[in-house]
Amino acid sequence: MRLLLVEDDELLGAGIEDTLTRARYAVEWVRNGALALAALEQGGFDAVVLDLGLPGMDGLEVLRRARAAGSATPVLILSARDAVAQRVAGLDAGADDYLTKPFDVEELLARVRVLQRRARGAARNVLEHGSLRLDAAALSVTHEGRPVVLQRREFMLLSKLLAAPGQVLTRAQLEESLYGWDGNVESNALDVHVHNLRRKLYPGVIRTVRGVGYVADPPA
Repeated sequence: MRLLLVEDDELLGAGIEDTLTRARYAVEWVRNGALALAALEQGGFDAVVLDLGLPGMDGLEVLRRARAAGSATPVLILSARDAVAQRVAGLDAGADDYLTKPFDVEELLARVRVLQRRARGAARNVLEHGSLRLDAAALSVTHEGRPVVLQRREFMLLSKLLAAPGQVLTRAQLEESLYGWDGNVESNALDVHVHNLRRKLYPGVIRTVRGVGYVADPPA
């Protein structure tokens, strides 16, 4: 799951980014409203964690403009503004949830999981490919009932492929979902992750489409 984090406080933002990354989310962190709007226009995010007190453009304005432009990406507001009228304003502007600062990180993760279920639909939390089963909420993978231990990006890659059975995903799409906009990704990093997944899973889960990318064909 790829998240957009919009937070101008460096210390808090770094803490949230670390928490979400440890929970196996791919996080793109921007620090002002203009960059947040640009990121949302580009698309590709499963959910947004949005601060309101941003420099240049308030978070509520970011949300209003994004919704007016047709963005349906689920949004969780994080804000120190805890008055009822302010929470109502955030929800009326198009937010899906509202969490006041300070907050407990476990509650933050729980609310992000709720956004994940809304984005994919509850049934999409469990992805299956033959005897392979991926539980996005539990962050677990099993094959024939036995656990398969995956690294964070291996889990993210498998989830991305299984969520689109039969659809060829390009290298660029997969790399962006794993690394965000990081331009320092090694050229063979994706191939290494695919190799490791194939080694840990049964044959035939991931097929290479030469010159394009990879696909998880529906099991026969």
